[in-house]
Amino acid sequence: MNKKQTLLIASNNHNKIKELKHILKDTNFKIVAPSDIGGIEEVEEIGSTFEENAILKAKAIAEHNHTYVFTDDSGLEVEAINNRPGIYSARYAGVGATNKQRIEKLLKEMEGVTNRKARFVCVIAVSNPEGKVMTFRGEIYGKIIFEPRGKNGFGYDPVFQPNGYDKTFAELDLKIKNKISHRAIATNKALAALKKIHITSPSKAVTDKR
Repeated sequence: MNKKQTLLIASNNHNKIKELKHILKDTNFKIVAPSDIGGIEEVEEIGSTFEENAILKAKAIAEHNHTYVFTDDSGLEVEAINNRPGIYSARYAGVGATNKQRIEKLLKEMEGVTNRKARFVCVIAVSNPEGKVMTFRGEIYGKIIFEPRGKNGFGYDPVFQPNGYDKTFAELDLKIKNKISHRAIATNKALAALKKIHITSPSKAVTDKR
């Protein structure tokens, strides 16, 4: 039986890795996280779109580690505030800010705003060891509620209520969220493409930096 090719989830966000591992469990690849190989190098996100940032990270890490790499760039876009925080979602309240601080900043900026329409966007980039990249986009629409609700999820999940649901992402069961989320939509598109990949010769093993 052929040994499975490694697919490295290039993220240091433990919650994101947990979601992706759950969604990707049926792939033909062996799924590994940065912690499994002693960490990955930081790639500066200098792109102006989700697509650009995802591609930058995927190519650089795939070529450095000689393996297939699965990465994403995602964020929250709020219509009434010119689609902020967008690609700066993780840095919206400053480098090192907590999820609570980011949510507080968002709700403060939206005080008195009646238009609460928002969407989560996720762009997945999958690169082979030679740096050839495929991208997949997922979006889910909803609204920003007035105060956080729920203990599940991460990021802006406690204030995002998807259309058609009376619960926030942070109140939904993980199984439900992983069926409807922006990340699930993009990842399932990627998964369909990954299942079609036939590796004729093994690539170099992923570099273990430990």
